[in-house]
Amino acid sequence: MNLDAMAIDGFYQSSLGAVVVGLVTRRLAEFWPSGALAGQTLLGYGHTSPYMGNWRGIAYRTIDMRPAHSSDRLAFVGGGAFCLTGEGSLPLADLSIDRVLLVHGLEAAENARRLLREFWRVLKDDGRLLMVVPNRHGIWAHLENTPFGQGQPYTPGQIGRLMAEAMFRVERRDTALFVPPGEHRMLHHAALVCEKFGRGVLPSLGGVTISEAIKDVYAALPETPSSRRRVVLAEVAYCRN
Repeated sequence: MNLDAMAIDGFYQSSLGAVVVGLVTRRLAEFWPSGALAGQTLLGYGHTSPYMGNWRGIAYRTIDMRPAHSSDRLAFVGGGAFCLTGEGSLPLADLSIDRVLLVHGLEAAENARRLLREFWRVLKDDGRLLMVVPNRHGIWAHLENTPFGQGQPYTPGQIGRLMAEAMFRVERRDTALFVPPGEHRMLHHAALVCEKFGRGVLPSLGGVTISEAIKDVYAALPETPSSRRRVVLAEVAYCRN
């Protein structure tokens, strides 16, 4: 599924896009406070540049990657270049990344399992993956005038099963974007009220699901059947005088 990179950039330059960044960034900061990434390497994949501000200047290194099918040229975002890459072959060494932030990536993936396995490969053994994914039950996934209405939406249960198949284990979940997706100024002023009300009363209807998963290194170990203990008795010859 090819998401239009220029349309996504345009959305985030709008007033509604600014509201979305503010609301989602608040939730992301609850998962990963800025200080928690000090000295770590953070990979952002999909369209993460609007959300990376929490950790730029704090993390040891931030890397911004987009799937190669989302654009045909390099671009500069916030003073830094983002890299275009194939989702099945990230140009990173094994065990080289501490954390991965995924936004507008899973729903656009041509092969979600292959992409997640690449994250598993490049993450360190204690690595963590934080995903922002359109919620199938939310209103945002059903309106095509925002990036959250493009691609494949997921339910929390579907995300959990997909992550398990890719050898990740979901540890925490949350939802965000309860404000209706419109340009009305009054809605923007009431966005924080909508978020508080929605999370408390109708948490399953948030526009996006936010999931944090850890790399399950034990899932990669082959299952070895317990072997029976083999007892070998040596032949003993008794001589009688």
